[in-house]
Amino acid sequence: MAPILYDYCKMPMDDTCKEDGDKCCKLAVGILGLLVIVLLGVPLIFFIIKANSEACQDGLRAVMECRNVTYLLQQELAEAQRGFRDAEAQAVTCNQTVMALMASLDAEKAQGRKKVEELEGEITTLNHKLQDASAEVERLRRENQVLNVRIADTNSASSQDSSCAAEPPLLILLLGLGALLL
Repeated sequence: MAPILYDYCKMPMDDTCKEDGDKCCKLAVGILGLLVIVLLGVPLIFFIIKANSEACQDGLRAVMECRNVTYLLQQELAEAQRGFRDAEAQAVTCNQTVMALMASLDAEKAQGRKKVEELEGEITTLNHKLQDASAEVERLRRENQVLNVRIADTNSASSQDSSCAAEPPLLILLLGLGALLL
């Protein structure tokens, strides 16, 4: 069997420790400590070298840049979302306003139709009154012509009092016409 690094001494342990005192134990602890330091130090040094390498530094810069870009994009997204919510609220307000205006317009149209119907009814009534008045005027003209013919006949029969006799029927006719027009 090959000798091992920590192979036991040929001397009994009690004698070695007694002769050298605690030197042997301190040496063993020291060797173990040095071994632990070397075993942990080598990977630590390797890690430090790797961590401080240019590729690692570039990676850290890239990570920081990505974080900054991500933060800026999150800020822009939040601002865009606020703008969208504001625009959405304005759209809702505009839609409500449009609906209110359309309802108001419909009410105004209905009122306008009602007013037109009332005016058409008044126009129809006034047209009937105008036709009646025109018919009455035509009737009175005929009567006036008949009266003028009678007056002319009476004037030819009695030429002395023709002006006095013609005036009262004409006056009555004019008064009747005035009363009908009112």
